[in-house]
Amino acid sequence: RLHGRDSQSMTQAVLELASQLQDKLKTLTVDHGKEFANYQTIEQLTGTQVYFAYAYSPHERGSNENRNRVLRRFIPKGQAIEELSDRQLVQINWYLNSRPLKCLNWRTPIEIFLLNLRH
Repeated sequence: RLHGRDSQSMTQAVLELASQLQDKLKTLTVDHGKEFANYQTIEQLTGTQVYFAYAYSPHERGSNENRNRVLRRFIPKGQAIEELSDRQLVQINWYLNSRPLKCLNWRTPIEIFLLNLRH
């Protein structure tokens, strides 16, 4: 859970993630939200290239849009995420990441993530 909905909170979270993943984090593709305003800081401090999807082009982020649709089963549009407990968020995260996906040859996102950490 981020400390806020601002670029400073997002930048801190991405920097923490990058330090944990070390050289495994190659690129980031983000939208044009205000939380990514410090993308240059992320690039400079991590050496990771940040790419922006074109505005109003959800087809460029098909997997992301699909995951958002599944997420809406748990968090309907308009419901504040602050209403959910940390435990609920962990359960939702686990569900999303342990669900086999056709685009991953019926593997789970967590499986692919862990396989890539080894290489």
